Amino acid sequence: MSALRRDPWLLAMLAWTGLTFILFTVFNGNAEWQVRIFWTFQPPLDVLLAFFSWRVARLATGAIRRFWLVLAATGTLFTFGDGFQALMTWFPGTWSTNGGTLQTVCLGIGLLSVLTAMLAYPHPNRTGRERLGFWLDSATVLVAGAVVAWCSLVTPDGDWRSDMLAVLAATGVAVTASFASVKMILSGNAPMHKASAFPMIGATMVMSVGMFLAPHGTDVSPAVYFVRYLPSVLIAVGPRIQFLLASFDRSAFGERRRKPYSLLPYGAMVVAFVVLVIVLPGGVNQRLWGVVVGLALICALVAWRQLVAFHDNQALISRLREHEVRLRHQAHFDGLTGLANRGHFHEQVEHALAASPGAVSVLLVDLDGFKAVNDTMGHAAGDALLLGVADRLRGAIRSGDVAARLGGDEFAVLLPGCTVTEAEQTAVRILSALTVPELIDGVPVRAAASIGVAAAGPATDVGSLLREADIAMYAAKRGGKGTWLRHHPGLIHPGTEVAR
Repeated sequence: MSALRRDPWLLAMLAWTGLTFILFTVFNGNAEWQVRIFWTFQPPLDVLLAFFSWRVARLATGAIRRFWLVLAATGTLFTFGDGFQALMTWFPGTWSTNGGTLQTVCLGIGLLSVLTAMLAYPHPNRTGRERLGFWLDSATVLVAGAVVAWCSLVTPDGDWRSDMLAVLAATGVAVTASFASVKMILSGNAPMHKASAFPMIGATMVMSVGMFLAPHGTDVSPAVYFVRYLPSVLIAVGPRIQFLLASFDRSAFGERRRKPYSLLPYGAMVVAFVVLVIVLPGGVNQRLWGVVVGLALICALVAWRQLVAFHDNQALISRLREHEVRLRHQAHFDGLTGLANRGHFHEQVEHALAASPGAVSVLLVDLDGFKAVNDTMGHAAGDALLLGVADRLRGAIRSGDVAARLGGDEFAVLLPGCTVTEAEQTAVRILSALTVPELIDGVPVRAAASIGVAAAGPATDVGSLLREADIAMYAAKRGGKGTWLRHHPGLIHPGTEVAR
């Protein structure tokens, strides 16, 4: 930003603007010379608008380049129109800050071109409903501008003020272009940085104020001429700022952030209501009917916009719920096998002990030789074996039992409301199910396992129950393949041999 403050072109434009105000003051009361100054000092600014927009276009590509080329062409049109109007001020009867036919046509074509370029600027990351919302917001603001223009053009008795038509039309287009600029910046995909957009947006705001300050007669304050002149300065400043920013940073074309909502349609509605309050004392006439129709249209557009936002919110809520379900599943279940993970298994054991303290059993299942499968056949084969073991566990337990993968090749089964005999029978079923080889890449692989069984007593907690099952499982490993042990608190009994 310090480079902007030291830039010679920006300083020159500031000095040019100051000189213009001084001359307006010097020739105060002389409308002829004030109007000549007003038009003569604008073409150089238009030239700078065209020149720096063209230089920015050379730094950009794609849609951004096309936008700045349109702005450069617009500056050329402004130069031609304002230059011709400056020449015409030396002829009698043309002492007005309202442009003639040629100047108005150039101004209108230029502003419409910029507006079209803004509204048609691509937003590849937008959904169809987001694009519809953008156009509905644009239409809302445009209708609000039309309501203001209607009240300015139509007198209470129904006559038209044709002298204001061109100025109001140009201002309406400029305000809509300003709105489009704001929407583009908020969407995070604008062809310009916000530092360069704000002066150009400010130009349209000042232009709107200047419309109501159009000088009439000879005794007009220099400030009125200056306000009418200032938009040309602000519009020219924007491209110069953009060029300076883009020269150091080629990504200085907008910021990638998106505003989740827009207050501009509601502002348009407020404007229409204010206009309605102003025209109501005049009774029922064309002005009032125009405002009422415009306000009804604005309300309809805002309602439509709300409906679009409602559907967007519903879709967002649905996605958030799906994401929440996925997170909850990831927090409770193993990503590979879909079985309960260690944390969820501990919670389930705790709940089971609280519900039936003396009728809970736990099985710990540890695969034997799993590392050899990983080393010889690869990790994909090891994962396939783990999936097969998980399926065998599901098939060997009851519907109310909980199978879990604690990590690696270690599994566990919670048997709530289960007697010791039923726990032994479940262990036998699991071992029998694992005797069937798993076919992996055409190779039959059998999952040998050791199972430790622990039955809870009346005062057993989660930690002690799992430790007892772990001790029993390692005792089974030491006892040889196909051996499982039942483990009671403080006592280890040899288990039953299961035929392999």
